[in-house]
Amino acid sequence: MKLIPKHQDISIRIPQNYIGKPIEVLLYVGDELQEEKRIESKKPSDFRGKLKLADEQYIDFQNHVKNIRNE
Repeated sequence: MKLIPKHQDISIRIPQNYIGKPIEVLLYVGDELQEEKRIESKKPSDFRGKLKLADEQYIDFQNHVKNIRNE
């Protein structure tokens, strides 16, 4: 449900069967959620070449990645 509050306080009614159980209530501005989705939409290939490693650093990094994957 979306709403535009007119005051700082909001009251909600919960179903009877929720009483005594842990519940989660989320509150965020819709624009903030859209911004977060845009950030998450990057693919790993978008970062290709961003480290600017020297040849020796690149080889060390690749060896480290291989070791991690083999564990």
